[in-house]
Amino acid sequence: MAYVDFLTPIHKKTKRDYLARVNEFPKAEAAKLAKRFDRDYWDGDRKVGYGGYRYDGRWRAVADGMARHYGLKAGDRVLDVGCGKAFLLYDLTQAVPGLHVEGIDISRYAIENAREEVKPRLQIASAAALPFPDKSFDFVFSINTLHNLFCFDLYKALQEMERVSRKDKYLCVESWRTEEEKVNLLYWQLTCECFFTPEEWQWWFAQTGYTGDHSFIYFE
Repeated sequence: MAYVDFLTPIHKKTKRDYLARVNEFPKAEAAKLAKRFDRDYWDGDRKVGYGGYRYDGRWRAVADGMARHYGLKAGDRVLDVGCGKAFLLYDLTQAVPGLHVEGIDISRYAIENAREEVKPRLQIASAAALPFPDKSFDFVFSINTLHNLFCFDLYKALQEMERVSRKDKYLCVESWRTEEEKVNLLYWQLTCECFFTPEEWQWWFAQTGYTGDHSFIYFE
């Protein structure tokens, strides 16, 4: 298990006004709308989600980094747990022609509006019950998804990532190191259910037997 950071450059490109986020619209109502993971969350108002999640190539750098780090090659099987509109999966197919990709997400809207090139390889499913046999994939990853689960499903999801992988695994989740970062996370998030420090995340990995790589997103 290693700390491998593919996401910080993308995360830091977004400027965030934490106080505006919590004051401009009733936060509880925003969270209720966001947790439907439908059009409001993906392509509605920024106050309740992404404010329009469209392909712009931002994930290509992440795809290239993953391909290099894990030595991905044509014929390898890759799974994205919480793929959303599958922009990263698409970019992985461009970075490594011949890669076999699959993705799962609980959002029907996201999958219906995913990249057409990879849409046939996507399905609606829960991270806590992946619909694949043991050791099905050479590389399994999950980005900004598992912190949206309650503890009982998080436990299962980490075990599921381990179960379906025959080689490499990577996940990125939100975390906090200081009281300031914790407050910023609480102000900004809309869908999180798990709020853990890095040390607590390490505890979860040990409890569930997750042996893959990881990184954390901080709201500084």
